[in-house]
Amino acid sequence: MNAEDVVAAPTHPAPTDQGGEDDPWTVGGVELRSRVLIGTSRYPSLQSLLDSVKASGAEVATVSVRRADLGGEKQSLLRALRDDAERAGRALHVLPNTAGCYTAREAVLTAQLAREALETDWVKLEVIGDDETLYPDAVQTLKAAADLVADGFEVFAYCGDDPVTARRLADLGCAAVMPLAAPIGSGMGLVNPYVLRIIRETLPDVPLVVDAGLGTASDAARAMELGYDGVLLNTAVSGAEHPALMAAAVGHAVAAGRLARRAGRIPRRLYAQASTPGAGRIDVPAVDE
Repeated sequence: MNAEDVVAAPTHPAPTDQGGEDDPWTVGGVELRSRVLIGTSRYPSLQSLLDSVKASGAEVATVSVRRADLGGEKQSLLRALRDDAERAGRALHVLPNTAGCYTAREAVLTAQLAREALETDWVKLEVIGDDETLYPDAVQTLKAAADLVADGFEVFAYCGDDPVTARRLADLGCAAVMPLAAPIGSGMGLVNPYVLRIIRETLPDVPLVVDAGLGTASDAARAMELGYDGVLLNTAVSGAEHPALMAAAVGHAVAAGRLARRAGRIPRRLYAQASTPGAGRIDVPAVDE
């Protein structure tokens, strides 16, 4: 299947009520209509990336930033993303991330370099604590978050599925808290929806984004049904057999999941409950054999 065969998700996800009104959300001081945040790593080609960003309807694209990435190929990538969005009349905000950092000091320095190079106060804070699982280091993440917030950054903080760490990041003033669904790149989906639900209920007014470990569109829909404000995906799209097609599926799934959350699902019941009322039933006498 070619990119042109993809039926793309709308640039602005489906309306959230029958009146057709938009359902924007605000994060980092910016109002967004799309609830998909998309990564830009490991795509089979630049065109595949551009097609996927467009198909997802994303208005935020994350870009890893290291000292060696601030010119050359990275600048070409950013230019291509921005030019493509401009040609299509779409908004696109770049969210630099501190992927590959293992200490708070390293993450803060990386964020400061990104701010100078990309002229943005946004940063996705990622401080890894373990090479095997790529789980975030909660202690170093909290330290870096405090320093970056004090330095005027809008911090999108990646963390484990831990309600305590999530609450502390929110208390520090992070623009968004981004708990993982599963280890980075695993595609395992929401392995602990119970805890993700607790985080949502604990932080009802904080922008929350499920980040890492999603594998397919249904995972994204489920995250939205839990009440999350958005999802961030990279490998689920870039590693798909047809990335742009998966990106389109995710865009539609996120819109559907958001609609379902706002609609309010029926409660789960242990036993059946007839949908047809019993009143007016025909009473047929029993016939003896």
